[in-house]
Amino acid sequence: MAILEILEFPDPRLRTVAKPVDTVDDALRKLIDDMFETMYAAPGIGLAASQVNVHRRLLVLDVSDDGDQPMVFINPEITPIGTDTKPYDEGCLSVPGFHETVERPDRIHVRALGRDGQPFEMEAGGLLAVCLQHEIDHLDGKLFVDYVSRLKRERIRKKLEKIQRHA
Repeated sequence: MAILEILEFPDPRLRTVAKPVDTVDDALRKLIDDMFETMYAAPGIGLAASQVNVHRRLLVLDVSDDGDQPMVFINPEITPIGTDTKPYDEGCLSVPGFHETVERPDRIHVRALGRDGQPFEMEAGGLLAVCLQHEIDHLDGKLFVDYVSRLKRERIRKKLEKIQRHA
């Protein structure tokens, strides 16, 4: 396994829309393992393939307290359940050091393929629903900073560019 480089905002590659995964094979499972290693090392609770410059519709996450419930979603599709939304304080491995409140649907239905390539469906609420929506946004070329004002987004961009220049 390997720790992969995580792209950071405002890297334009984060805006690439991911393409569907056609085949679940050993190469994809190796990428999944590398993504888990990268996510846990960061440390984070979710990672989309787009964040490691692989523009395929794949994400991994683990929202458990002990980091012992890894989940894989290949070609995920979500549908909100009901109209209730909730604010949640979100952070992102691609926007390190920043947290902003984002309003998202509270409950969702998700369809995807698992690590084995088999389809599954589930309902999610709370942190799991937020994390899934956040990571799927990455696959669509969207970041959580897109939900905040232009002024806030520009401030975050300038601060991160300054940090990146001095790294």
